[in-house]
Amino acid sequence: MHQTGGSAWGITMDTSGPMLIALYVRDAAGLDGAGRPALSHAAPKVHRANHNHLTADVGGISALKTEWEAWWEKLLRSHPQMTPDLTPPSFEAFANSPALQRVLQAHFGGALSWARERRSDYATLEAEREAGGACQLIGDIVEDRLMEVGRESRDFNLTIIELPLDEPRAWYLEPDKIVMSQDLLSHPETFRSYVQPVVEMLA
Repeated sequence: MHQTGGSAWGITMDTSGPMLIALYVRDAAGLDGAGRPALSHAAPKVHRANHNHLTADVGGISALKTEWEAWWEKLLRSHPQMTPDLTPPSFEAFANSPALQRVLQAHFGGALSWARERRSDYATLEAEREAGGACQLIGDIVEDRLMEVGRESRDFNLTIIELPLDEPRAWYLEPDKIVMSQDLLSHPETFRSYVQPVVEMLA
């Protein structure tokens, strides 16, 4: 986790274990375009499997997509809390989402291993950023805005959720969250193009 702030503002950048598992499930099930925002594919690529046999008698793939989208919305809304609980092997919190429950039961081991590897990758990335001073760019964006408007910052807290996505971009979620590819900060001008307009609204 990286935190940058001033007397009235704060920006937190971190990843999310539950969202990593959800991304794995989405890509493994081939739910392209699912969720709002519709994020790009995970990187490294997750192997896609056919889930028709698992979900056929509980609504099929269309039910799985609807249930996954409801789960994703809860994860975004409750971040950084883990809601609902991911408790194997029965995943009781998903009893009202039977298609998703079955897919979680089938893939949780693979999803958990993949998510742990991505958490490890992210920890390495954070250490490299701290050593190289890359995170200074976030504070610079805020300071540039305050100099431009000639006043103190309004009170705001912005959460940036970083995920291993194959497209270097960001998705703004009103009022105070951004989901972005964890590689985006290594492209400073592109990073600024996504984050600066949000800072201008909040600060």
